[in-house]
Amino acid sequence: MAGPKVPTLQSLEKPEDLQELIRKDRGDDCLGCRVVGSGVFIGLGAYSYYSGMAQLEMQRKAILKSKSMFGMASRKAGITGISLVFLGMGFWRAVK
Repeated sequence: MAGPKVPTLQSLEKPEDLQELIRKDRGDDCLGCRVVGSGVFIGLGAYSYYSGMAQLEMQRKAILKSKSMFGMASRKAGITGISLVFLGMGFWRAVK
C-alpha cells in the first residue's frame, strides 16, 4: 500500500524557488485568446475615450454653468486616464 509521499523536514525548511513557482503557475494561453482579450481592452479604451469626450462636449454648457470645482480639464483628464488604463491592460494582455 503506497500512500502519499511525506516530505522530509530538510525539504520543508528550504524555501522554494520563486521563479520556478511563477513558471509553474503561469497557464498556457493560445494566440487567439491573447488577440481577442487584448483587442477587447484596446477597443474598450478607444470607445470610452471617444464616447466620453463626445458626451463631455455635449454637456459643456451645463458643466461650465454649474460652476463645479471639477471643470472641463479635470473631467477630460479623468476620461483620458480611464482610457489609458484600458489601453495599457490591452497591451499587457498582448505581451504577457
